[in-house]
Amino acid sequence: MKSRFIDKSILFQKLVPTLLVVCSITLILLIPLAIWVAYGPMSDQTDTVTIGNSNNILLPILSAGLMIVFAIFVLNRYISSNKIHFFFWGTGLLMFSVVSLSEIYLSMQWNRWAFFFWYFFGAVLNAAWIGQGTICLLLSSKWLRPTITLLLFASSTALIVMLQTMSLLDVSKFDNTIIMNAQYRNIMPAPLEGGIIRLMTPFFNVYGATSLIGGAVWSAYLFWRKSILPNRVIGNILIAIGAIIISTTSILTRIGVSKWWHLGELLAAILLFVGFIFASRQTYAKVSKNTAMFTRQSVVDYTNE
Repeated sequence: MKSRFIDKSILFQKLVPTLLVVCSITLILLIPLAIWVAYGPMSDQTDTVTIGNSNNILLPILSAGLMIVFAIFVLNRYISSNKIHFFFWGTGLLMFSVVSLSEIYLSMQWNRWAFFFWYFFGAVLNAAWIGQGTICLLLSSKWLRPTITLLLFASSTALIVMLQTMSLLDVSKFDNTIIMNAQYRNIMPAPLEGGIIRLMTPFFNVYGATSLIGGAVWSAYLFWRKSILPNRVIGNILIAIGAIIISTTSILTRIGVSKWWHLGELLAAILLFVGFIFASRQTYAKVSKNTAMFTRQSVVDYTNE
């Protein structure tokens, strides 16, 4: 029994830093790639993944249902604890579910406001608001007001720009037999033709991905370094992987490969939810006085924050 425990401990000590390094390198690669995809000379040609595939209807339904449950779970934590990071996490997750529901509606028929919800809460705000929750958890209180103020100002500005863009949509290009990710660029005007909102989305997405993935990796590293609370190490790694998956599939969609979007969306939803459950699980392990002090002062505590 003791030998088996030692073997597991050695595996844990070797596997965790490897995963953290891989996640960190992936994040570093994703940021410039996302910027290049957004502002580089990209063709509007894309694969035509049709709605006829049952997975393109079933997967968004599963993602929406899971994210609604997840959002309610997190917002309930905000109500009970009044901690601001739960508010941003829960609101961002609720946006995620709205995006999936809008996607399902648009697979049946066109609706201007369903498209608005799909693009504004998905392509623009979603990642940044979830990432802001991690920022609120990691940074000291003196940094919270400026970051929150900046996010609210940027979100309000994006809302105004998005509303102005709505009158420029080319509805004739809509085809309900093709998933929205594969055709939205044809419906929305180009940036030089009034689609300025398309130039704003990378700022929100890079901010969200950096804060969510980077924050999860950093938190996992802190717990792993002190060899305490392994459930939170695992939870944060799952959160980082989930965020990487949704970021990667989003980039693939923007370069014309949209067939992986629904699967990536569902996998990300599952990993984020499971990761949060792991990271927030109560642990009553006995620790030394120094370790307890470190946990209170230096480590991100998802349960008590």
